[in-house]
Amino acid sequence: MIRLAKSWNQLESWQPSVLRLIKNVLIKGRIAHAYIFSGPKGTGKQEIGYLFAKSLFCEQPIDDYKPCEECSNCKRINNYNHPDVHVIEPDGNSIKKEKIKLLQYEFSKKSVESERKFYMIVHAEKMTANAANTLLKFLEEPSNLTTAILITENIHQILPTILSRCQILNFTPLPMKEMISQLIEKGIRPERAPLLASMTNSIDEAVNLGKDEWFAQARKIMLKLYEVLSSQNLIDALLYIENEWLNHFKDRKQMDQSLDLLLYIYRDILYIHLGREEDVLFKDQIDYFRNKALKISPSDLSKQMTFILEAKKKLHSNMNAQLLMEQLFQKLS
Repeated sequence: MIRLAKSWNQLESWQPSVLRLIKNVLIKGRIAHAYIFSGPKGTGKQEIGYLFAKSLFCEQPIDDYKPCEECSNCKRINNYNHPDVHVIEPDGNSIKKEKIKLLQYEFSKKSVESERKFYMIVHAEKMTANAANTLLKFLEEPSNLTTAILITENIHQILPTILSRCQILNFTPLPMKEMISQLIEKGIRPERAPLLASMTNSIDEAVNLGKDEWFAQARKIMLKLYEVLSSQNLIDALLYIENEWLNHFKDRKQMDQSLDLLLYIYRDILYIHLGREEDVLFKDQIDYFRNKALKISPSDLSKQMTFILEAKKKLHSNMNAQLLMEQLFQKLS
């Protein structure tokens, strides 16, 4: 379960455009019957969905739109036990028709405390065809006091007929400074937070990476690999692929992360050239990177970063990973 203790102001720093729109509809009372929250994982979609619910049910909203967090309704939503707030999530890999039918049944009954009802469907793109068509019928006959939020990371997988009946709010990746600040608050060392914030849009995933021994070792391997590559010894680089890289990076997701780490190393050195040391991600390597920056030009660094980006594209096209890395290292050495 997500944590609901985040304040309006905190979530506004994550998604200012989304919160501005929600503020306006709450103040003006122009609440649509259905919204789609679309965006990458870890961008606050569920948190803001619950915040919206609290704003709708709050007994004494601050400035007519912010939930007070103190009334009975706010507390029950924070504790996931408000009788008129319903959340649907996938069972395994899908949301089946039966869950939507059960939601319809719940909404057909008289509301427990007021006429207002709220439901949120998490990973809405995982609805089966039957579930989506059942929901469509539900959306075609909306109640004035019913609010729906469909949350998705893959909006293109949702039926166009459902999209046409919803107001779409696009969520953007969290600002880097906000990510770093959140990670430090959660116990990540300040010198490690910038790199972790660059590896994922999700704070929880970044925290997990920071605690993961596999990732710590991956970081060491890629720094050592850069050292081998910068020595321009192709034989050593190829041996390093076989003995270290292939043994540690087992699947395509891990291999993709290794290329991200390598890309960030080259980018950090370029930033040092450009006088942007504050943007360096490998904070503990700045002295080492300064030395390397003396031996390579910005144009060469840009070319090498292009080679890595091309390799990432080829990796996603299912090219043989070992062959891909060998070709890349030939270009980089």
